[in-house]
Amino acid sequence: MTRSPGPHPLPIFLATLQAACADDPARLATALAGLARYQQAPRPAPPPKRPEIARIGEVSLRGTPGPRPVVIVPSLINPAHVLDLPGRSLMAHLESAGLNPLIIDWGDSPEPLGLASLANERLAPLVEKLGQPVAMLGYCLGGTLALAVAAQIPVTRLALIATPWHFAGYGGGQRAGLAEWWASAQPLAQTMGQLPIDLLQPAFWSLDPAGLVAKYVRLATANADDLADFVRLEDWANGGAPLSLAAVQDLAALYASGRWDGVDATAIAAPILDVIAGADRIVPPQAAVSALGIGTALQLDAGHVGMVVGRRARGLLWEPLADFLGGV
Repeated sequence: MTRSPGPHPLPIFLATLQAACADDPARLATALAGLARYQQAPRPAPPPKRPEIARIGEVSLRGTPGPRPVVIVPSLINPAHVLDLPGRSLMAHLESAGLNPLIIDWGDSPEPLGLASLANERLAPLVEKLGQPVAMLGYCLGGTLALAVAAQIPVTRLALIATPWHFAGYGGGQRAGLAEWWASAQPLAQTMGQLPIDLLQPAFWSLDPAGLVAKYVRLATANADDLADFVRLEDWANGGAPLSLAAVQDLAALYASGRWDGVDATAIAAPILDVIAGADRIVPPQAAVSALGIGTALQLDAGHVGMVVGRRARGLLWEPLADFLGGV
C-alpha cells in the first residue's frame, strides 16, 4: 500500500518546508525529494493490539494480568504501538526482565474530557482496578498524565520518558509559536468539537522547522532499511485519534501558564526516573520535571522518538529503565 498525501495537512507542511529553506532552494528540492520517497514507500500492516483487561469509557488497559505490573501511559497524541513495535518493543524488553507491562489505550473516539478528568476519572481508576502495587511509566504527554496520577494515588515507581512538566521551561519563542498555532487552530477545533492530528502537527513543526527539513533531506539519500524505519515512525507520528477539545484547551493553557495548577509533583513519595533526550526539540531538557529538582534525571544522547525505538534503544534506554522499574 502507498500513501499519496504525505504528512498532513500537506499545504501547511509544504509552506513550513519552504519558509525554513527560504535562502536555500537546493535544500528545499532535496527535502521534497525525500518527501516523495516517503509518499511512495510501501506500508506494513499495523501490529495487533494486546488483549483488553479493563475499560472505563473509551479508555482501556491492555496486556495480561499478573505480578509486577507496570502501567505504561502513552501520549494522547500518537498511537500507543510505538512502545510495542515488532522487533523494537520496549514492552517486550520489560517482559524479558520479569516485569508485566500493561498499556493504556486511549481509544479511537475521544471523550469530551480535559487532562485532569482523563487522569482522575480514567487513568487512576484503571490503575486501582489492578488491586496490587503498581509501577508507572509515561511517554511524552502520557508521562504528564502519569505524574498527575502518581501525585494522588500510591505507586511503587514512576518512570518518565520525554515528559513535559515544567512548561515554563519552554523558550519564549516556542511558547509564542504554540500560542500562534492555537489561535489559528482554535476556531475550527471549536466547530468540530475536537482537534484532528492533522491540525495538531503544525504545532510540532513550529517547535523545530529546521529539524523537520533536515530529516527529509536525509531521507532523500537514505538506504532501504533507513527508509523503512522512517516510514514506520513517520506514519506513527502522523497518525492517532483526534484530541478532545477540552484536552487540547488544557494543553494550550499549560503552555501559556507554564504549569499544571493543582498537581504537586513534590507530593510523590515513589522514586522518579526522569529520562531526557538531549536532542529533543519537542520536550527540551529544561521542560522536564527534574529541571525543578524533582526525581533523578537520566539524559541520553538521542532524540524524542529515537531513544525509544532507535537501534541503540536497548542499551541506551530499555536496560536502565527495566533496572529502575524492577527496583535495581
